[in-house]
Amino acid sequence: MDIINDSIESVKPDEAVRRALKAFAPKGGRVLLVAAGKAAWQMAHAAVEALGRVDGGVVVTKYDHVKGEIPGVKCYEAGHPVPDENSFAATERALELVHGLTEKDTVLFLLSGGGSALFEKPLIPGAELQGITNQLLASGADIVEMNTIRKRLSAVKGGRFAQACAPAKVFSIVLSDILGDPLDMIASGPAVPDSSTCAQALAIAEKYHLNLSEQAKALLAQETPKVLDNVTTQITGSVRELCAAAAEACRELGYEPILLTDRLCCEAKEAGSFLGSIACTNAGQGKKLAFIAGGETVVHLTGKGQGGRNQELALAAAPALAGQNAAVFSVGSDGTDGPTDAAGGYVDGDTAAALAEKGWNVFDTLQNNDAYHALQAVEGLIITGATGTNVNDVAVALVK
Repeated sequence: MDIINDSIESVKPDEAVRRALKAFAPKGGRVLLVAAGKAAWQMAHAAVEALGRVDGGVVVTKYDHVKGEIPGVKCYEAGHPVPDENSFAATERALELVHGLTEKDTVLFLLSGGGSALFEKPLIPGAELQGITNQLLASGADIVEMNTIRKRLSAVKGGRFAQACAPAKVFSIVLSDILGDPLDMIASGPAVPDSSTCAQALAIAEKYHLNLSEQAKALLAQETPKVLDNVTTQITGSVRELCAAAAEACRELGYEPILLTDRLCCEAKEAGSFLGSIACTNAGQGKKLAFIAGGETVVHLTGKGQGGRNQELALAAAPALAGQNAAVFSVGSDGTDGPTDAAGGYVDGDTAAALAEKGWNVFDTLQNNDAYHALQAVEGLIITGATGTNVNDVAVALVK
């Protein structure tokens, strides 16, 4: 928990937002604030505190992520990872806020991961968009593939929100949650020209055999904005910083940190098995080692259990660790993992035996995607609550 807390504390957006605002130079008109994503409240709170005031604002974030009132700003909570009616209503409030602006006005747009679901005005019926989102989540599609589809079905994604703000200038501060920081894919790029193409979107739909209406198919064939001249973007925070902080926390506890990657992007259970194997190989060598992997894995749904990618990763490491003086844990930096109250999971050399004693078979549990209840049975859930940030996940294998 020391490693987790120190890592997450280092990537909270408050200081990052204040740092980015040093380049913020409004033209004398109104300053309006729109924040969307899991870290939206935290980012907006820091921005208003730094600026002193704004002339109006809208925050849309995940349920239970609003931590109080922000002067001049209305805060809304909505659905994630699947958009809901509150997502649509809050986004409509944001569009009303930026309607009819002049070239002297400025929109301060604060964006973080989760914005693809939270910040949404669909161009197809809401229920259909929810269905397509669920299909993508269940298919194992990665975040870039998902957002290539979603931005074409939306009136605010793929640069269209910036178009709605014109002729006002948009100053965008982005907290990255996608490997390599591709701006047009973070929250589906509401204020960034879209680099993806219709051909790519249609290929993804075919790859995952998506069930689409004729209206949705027609939208996938329509190009998104490729040029925006009213936007300035500052990117801040990333999984690299999260991994570096984890490494420093491990070092302070006497472990020798080894960064394996900050671009982990395979299936969660494969990553867990791999980390468990690494720990097993290095156990018993008389060294305290910490192997660190940051990124965002995927889960291919094959069952009807409860869990998240970090919980699956941890559980999948348990068999390899059996009997070893080693541990593996994985957490989401936002404090939530899948549709659960856990941030992730922890296993060690005793976990496999404890699970077996309580009647849990690791391989069957992973097949049913029920890591939450298995880890809960052996006190292996990591619960942090909402952290106010969102820069992917970090997994660590500790060897004593």
